[in-house]
Amino acid sequence: MPHSKQPNHFQSLMLLYWPLSYLAIFWILQPLFICLLFTSLWPLPALYLGWLFLDWKTPEQGGRRSAWVRNWHIWTHIRDYFPITILKTKELPPEHNYLMGVHPHGLLTFGAFCNFCTEATGFSKTFPGITPHLATLSWFFKIPLIRDYLMAKGVCSVSQPAINYLLSHGTGNLVGIVVGGVGEALRSLPNATTLILQNRKGFVRTALQHGAHLVPTFTFGETEVYEQVLFHQDSRMYKFQSCFRRIFGFYFCIFYGQGFWKGSIGLLPYSRPIITVVGEPLPLPKIEKPSQEMVDKYHALYMDALHKLFDQHKTQYGCSETQNLLFL
Repeated sequence: MPHSKQPNHFQSLMLLYWPLSYLAIFWILQPLFICLLFTSLWPLPALYLGWLFLDWKTPEQGGRRSAWVRNWHIWTHIRDYFPITILKTKELPPEHNYLMGVHPHGLLTFGAFCNFCTEATGFSKTFPGITPHLATLSWFFKIPLIRDYLMAKGVCSVSQPAINYLLSHGTGNLVGIVVGGVGEALRSLPNATTLILQNRKGFVRTALQHGAHLVPTFTFGETEVYEQVLFHQDSRMYKFQSCFRRIFGFYFCIFYGQGFWKGSIGLLPYSRPIITVVGEPLPLPKIEKPSQEMVDKYHALYMDALHKLFDQHKTQYGCSETQNLLFL
């Protein structure tokens, strides 16, 4: 297991900003927003709600990213906490569009967030002319204020209309999909290199329909930053997790990392290196209605490319020579 250094308290507080910012918007700003409707300041939330109605389809029409938000200095503190880096193995020419598989999910997807939703690791300089979008659950974009915060960072909806729009309007767009999803998150453990991919083929079909190049990526260290308590499939807790997932679309899990003081347990992730390796793009033909055989063919090629990417870099980034990448 990689060594974990003890971060300073300032870095720890900056790291907590990310999840706490969502909680602040949801539990503080939104109730305040509703309360304003019953005060003399009611025109302010009323105007926002009116604008929200007019702006409702924006998340599925390219979003509204903000270079200012993506360049906030706070993201560099999150980057340095682990630290997080990105490695380019091949160029991504801006005359094409790309559909990128993000692996593994991990618990909070720190690597993908920092590399593709901020400029902390210099994505725009590393891949000039490429506009990254990281796809997430569609229902986030139905929540006032949170939707605007996500769009500002370049996050898009994982819905089919949103992805179709980005891959059919202009070139140089890169859409990242965490293919393993919730199921993979619930399997996230240190030293685990098991991906849920064997039957996840929808992203390949979408890439074929648009002639988008497939880009494999693997984030080493993503599963090393938290310990997770796993429950037996027959246990009540596992059944609760499954029920929670069906209702809300995301996972409920019990995990822990380090605390503010050396040797303590807490909710801070372990400060271990996270490296996202971006592989060589796999060109695909544009086929409006690809057959299942065609989808299976390119899905197999993608898995092979991802496997080779992992094998080429695993010993350099903390895995043993004998460790294998497994697909479920």
